[in-house]
Amino acid sequence: MVTIASPYRSVLYIPASKSRALDKARSLPVDAIIFDLEDAVTAEEKPNARALLAETLAQGGYGNRTRLVRINGLDTQWGQADAEAARDMDADAILLPKVGSPADVDALAAITGDKPIWAMLETPQGMLNAHAIASHPLMAGFVMGTNDLAKELNARFRTDRAPLMTSLGLCLLAAKAEGVIIIDGVYNAFKDDAGLEQECIQGRDMGFDGKSLIHPAQVEIANSAFAPSPEEVELARRQIAAFEETEAQGQGVAVVDGRIVENLHVATARELLAKAEMIEALQAG
Repeated sequence: MVTIASPYRSVLYIPASKSRALDKARSLPVDAIIFDLEDAVTAEEKPNARALLAETLAQGGYGNRTRLVRINGLDTQWGQADAEAARDMDADAILLPKVGSPADVDALAAITGDKPIWAMLETPQGMLNAHAIASHPLMAGFVMGTNDLAKELNARFRTDRAPLMTSLGLCLLAAKAEGVIIIDGVYNAFKDDAGLEQECIQGRDMGFDGKSLIHPAQVEIANSAFAPSPEEVELARRQIAAFEETEAQGQGVAVVDGRIVENLHVATARELLAKAEMIEALQAG
């Protein structure tokens, strides 16, 4: 298991073939970037995009943002060359599309060595094998591919995402069991701020670490939704202080705002404060 100590509120897809977009990403307030060699790049552009991305990442300038390179599948004509190039790029991990089993991760690792791997989970097979995939020693994160998943399921679009809940839940359970990052799927209507906010809140409440995004206009909403609120930070501090005071008195349970505070609540409060501190450090950098 590989984990990276960083917030992942906003994870923005950037086409690796667009030099202006690659440059602009250096100044966007995102927590992570998916540099996309797959769906966002046409077939004729793929070799040039691969070279451009390698050159761009070598130049740096992305600060504390986590850098993920999404390659084409190894079953495509571009996958092998993508994997070989991504292995040597100045990136934090490689994102493999349509992962269906640990064997897919093994096939990539045979090319890329010990570089961390993230998995796009977007097929029924991937849903059913989510825990086995999460258990792979090089697996660092999941990204939900909800568009492809809905297509594979022949599911209809609903604002509550009810047709996808079983799949999302399976992947969440797998990720949490193995301690890997898990990022919710994209929201396609990038001009629909209210809809995006609703889906971000749903994903946050389910337990996702952040939201994958298709447009810079979506970043602020995702960052806000997945960040601890000032009220949550203040409550967490009071819970920790109350519990520590009670513990010093030889007791194991505190009460804050009429609610019991035990060890598990304090652990959650400390995780929340740690996330808030990571966000502050990322913004400062």
